[in-house]
Amino acid sequence: MGDQGGESQLFSQCKICIICSRDLPADAAHQLAFTFEQHGGESVIYEPPAEFPPLTEFTHLMSCTVDFPAFEAANDALIPVVKPYWLQACLQKRKLANPRQYSPDPRLILNDVVVTCGDIPEGDKEAIIGGVLAKGGLYSPRISQPVTHLVDLTADSDKARLIIAKRLKIKIVLPHWFDDCLKLGRRIDERPYLLPDPEILRAAPDAPIRSAENRDIIGASTPDPTNLPVAVQSSDELPRLNVFEAKSVMLAPDLGIGSRLSGSIGDIIREGGGSVVSDISAADILICRYREGFAYRMAFQLNKDIGNLSWLYHLMTYNTWTSPLRRLLHYPISRKGIPGFQGFKISLSNYVGEARSYLEHLITATGAECTKTLKQENTHLVTAHGNSEKCAAAKEWGLQVVNHLWLEESYAKWKLQPVSDPRYTHFPKRTNLGEVVGQTRLDKAVLESQLLLESNNGVQAPSSPRPVMQHKDQNTVTSKTPKIVQQSSARTTESETEVPRTSGATPRVADKSRNAMDPPKLQTPARTRLTSEGKENDTPSSTSSRKSKEVAAARLHDLAPDMALYEKEKRRVGGVIHGGRRVSDEDRVVLNPSKKRVSMEPQDESDEDETTETKRQKKSRPPVAMHLLITGYQKWVKNPKTEDSDKRQLRDLGILVVQEAKRCSHLAAPSILRTPKFVNALAYGPVLMNIDFVTQCLKQNALLDPADYTLKDKASEEKYGFKLENARTNAKANKNKLLHGYQIYCVETIRGGFDAFKSIVDANGGQCTLFRGRVSYRSQREESEESSEDDDPSRKEVYLLSSTESDQVKTWPRFRSMVLSTGKTPRIVRVEWLLDMAMSQKLHAADAYELSEEMAEVSEQ
Repeated sequence: MGDQGGESQLFSQCKICIICSRDLPADAAHQLAFTFEQHGGESVIYEPPAEFPPLTEFTHLMSCTVDFPAFEAANDALIPVVKPYWLQACLQKRKLANPRQYSPDPRLILNDVVVTCGDIPEGDKEAIIGGVLAKGGLYSPRISQPVTHLVDLTADSDKARLIIAKRLKIKIVLPHWFDDCLKLGRRIDERPYLLPDPEILRAAPDAPIRSAENRDIIGASTPDPTNLPVAVQSSDELPRLNVFEAKSVMLAPDLGIGSRLSGSIGDIIREGGGSVVSDISAADILICRYREGFAYRMAFQLNKDIGNLSWLYHLMTYNTWTSPLRRLLHYPISRKGIPGFQGFKISLSNYVGEARSYLEHLITATGAECTKTLKQENTHLVTAHGNSEKCAAAKEWGLQVVNHLWLEESYAKWKLQPVSDPRYTHFPKRTNLGEVVGQTRLDKAVLESQLLLESNNGVQAPSSPRPVMQHKDQNTVTSKTPKIVQQSSARTTESETEVPRTSGATPRVADKSRNAMDPPKLQTPARTRLTSEGKENDTPSSTSSRKSKEVAAARLHDLAPDMALYEKEKRRVGGVIHGGRRVSDEDRVVLNPSKKRVSMEPQDESDEDETTETKRQKKSRPPVAMHLLITGYQKWVKNPKTEDSDKRQLRDLGILVVQEAKRCSHLAAPSILRTPKFVNALAYGPVLMNIDFVTQCLKQNALLDPADYTLKDKASEEKYGFKLENARTNAKANKNKLLHGYQIYCVETIRGGFDAFKSIVDANGGQCTLFRGRVSYRSQREESEESSEDDDPSRKEVYLLSSTESDQVKTWPRFRSMVLSTGKTPRIVRVEWLLDMAMSQKLHAADAYELSEEMAEVSEQ
């Protein structure tokens, strides 16, 4: 009786929260709660999207997934999260089982593996058991119901025969599977390792490896989606969203979305029981594009959920909560890229579908360049396995050949990882690593370190010494901010630093003067003093974790002056712009200036100058109403001072002058031109205006109506055979895909330069490559993918832009030979073929533009 009484009180010291999900419905949760309470425990059942109960009440959380809002907070508070099987294991052992072996955390890659061993050497057996336990799995000495895998060298062992005879659902695998999983730190498919006929032992070395689709990254392959997900566009046919129940969401200005899309998103959130707010202090969730600005810093300090549009759409699509840290591209990106990645040219091989798109966008987010083709100029090849033409070429050229883990972990750790690490160069024989793409998570401690580092770099040393604030949270919150100025406009990623500032010294000059004269600059307190609990032995993974309610409340108190400033700024004309006022802004307000409080923004001037500037009360700059690309403006030619002054005046009118065609909403030109700016801009369908619009805006110092200055040039339209209005309509329909699937090469000595023609092809969705007479390696799979996308015969042709100059004609035979070897048709054409298509936004047959050796001979005569 004593034993039974003891067993009935097994959980007497435990209070558990059982979290319902798709894999753990309410009925199953109630049954678990009943069993738990029978043995002396207390239980609470949480059904989303209700408000999560206070974590401090519980000793354990029970869930089949980590996708619930309190998971990160539970990790921070060191409250174990266990799967339902933990309850049964405790009852079987008659004691509380180690919760780590039952964690649903996907970082424990073998957390649902229960392994037993067959006839393998004792040393291998101990190594496998140790590895499985370390990665969240369990070991059983005998075959029992929970066992999922038998590790063996042959199917003739006693355990293997028993499994086969009784048809048990246990996989018999070679030890190589565990070895490869542990080397990669990822769980890969067991199929190539399954006995009795393992593929890794029978397949030829050059046999093709199956491609692997990865559904885990669907909806997480780009940080900047352009449209609402299809699943929510017809929301009347879908169950009501409840993932936003009682949540307030702030959409940051840097998202760059129009009022129509913003309104649609707001309607969906409100229909789901949430609300849209414009004040970060009142928001539960911040949706932004970049890791910068006042709202981002405030949300991070107050431990709010921060994600990008891709994450927001993912919540809408699946109506299930997931952490924005779970997938790399669900979190805002950095404008600067990872230190060390600038200048890298990275190509991909053997990744398909969403995995390929995800890695392309991830490469761009690191600050490197992603190239479609592999050339000798490339620095890295990221491949899913070692069997491809690209891999052979990369090794021959001495390029770095790595798997995607190098890319993901460099991004997650925000530090260039060494390619010498064997994990990044390991390719299991018959495995396509595309199946484990997207499993790397972001680390909040790394994000905090990045924020503190950029904040530290963003502060210039003051011209006069200031006392260092003693309160640790004051130093972390109010003293430093990133230098990048956040742009509140829609389509730009370009800050106003395009226009040279006239106030204050440039950062470079400031650095020199500081080295020579200024006192030592203020240092950010060491990480050990920034932890909320003040412990000096915290590990990096727990540094950001001490954020209990009391600490958040204390930090909120410290933020009160900044919040007051924010509220005061918000009431001003133009609202809170650029992520906060700069010191150089003439209408910036200083709270308690007598205390010389450290500003939230980088300081360019002395305290005396700052005080003088803040007394001036002028209207703030209006929000950007137009992103204008200007070409052919003679007033600015060889007159940079006038150009700078005019750009500042235009910005004061709400017109931001941009340099890239893809970011313009309007284009101003004196006539139809064949400049790269004009031709590229046509692909985006901007509003076309005469250059007189710019002149009159400057003259009248007012933002005029673009409709009064429509660009008209009948003579050029007849000359080039197209109409501007039709071209703009076609561009809207093409959506930058006019040349999608077209493979275009360009000779090196082309008049106008290769870069100009490449930019035109890129703007229209094609692929342009410099041809020097050498072969650019592209895998047959990639070419077959592109050719299968469209049955148009022109897509089976490869084009070379050239002229009839003798040095260019010499490259034609090598071009024809290269193209014919791929089974396609070579076409050598004049550049007018490309220009006419780009300007009319219509495809033209190449016959009228084709060049031949006979034409070259005639031109020489």
